[in-house]
Amino acid sequence: MSGNEPQSAIDSHTEIGVLLTQPRRYRAFKSAFLLGRGGRLNARLAGLADPAADADVVDIGCGPGDLARVLARRVGLVTGIDPSPQMIEYANARSRDLANCRFEIGTAQALPLPDACADLVTSTFAMHHIPAAHRRDAFEQMFRVLRPGGRLLLADTHPTGPVLSAAVRVMARFAAHRTQDTAHDDGDPLAAIDIRRYRDALCAAGFEDVRFVAVRPATGVLVATKP
Repeated sequence: MSGNEPQSAIDSHTEIGVLLTQPRRYRAFKSAFLLGRGGRLNARLAGLADPAADADVVDIGCGPGDLARVLARRVGLVTGIDPSPQMIEYANARSRDLANCRFEIGTAQALPLPDACADLVTSTFAMHHIPAAHRRDAFEQMFRVLRPGGRLLLADTHPTGPVLSAAVRVMARFAAHRTQDTAHDDGDPLAAIDIRRYRDALCAAGFEDVRFVAVRPATGVLVATKP
């Protein structure tokens, strides 16, 4: 989510970023924030990514593995990457029924994966947890592990309506503080979680056909292609 997890469930590291260390609490909070529509959102994101049936997928910042599990039912192999040992242990335990779904500890800015190993890379509600100084490295890593013609899907909170926007502004300010993100210096902390801010950085990393899509509930998505 957007820095909107309870502080007791978060640890911070200047190089790794914000760690979510309590997967059950995170899932409960996310479910409440999305009004119980998290499963529907993951299905929509998987549909928007539209991977081939034999695709290799990497889900960065996978957390408890909810999106990875949805994708695993559509593709050849899904590898979830997250810096939190607690999230990886939880995700692996929940995915024993899926032989094509695995989870490994790692960071977006130093992916423990070989070059050109994926047809699709996803990263949802995670970019704002990466230290601002390392996000360019993260995009370069995403580009590196994709095969030519592979697709990238990034998503983060995109609130609509005054009540939700006000709540997310408070939580986004917290996220920006934890990752030393100065995007909120213009007076609107929502800039720190607006996924559209990464369009130029994705192009600089080599991605093409970068486009924005708003998805319900309250989610903004960037989709891009590696030429």
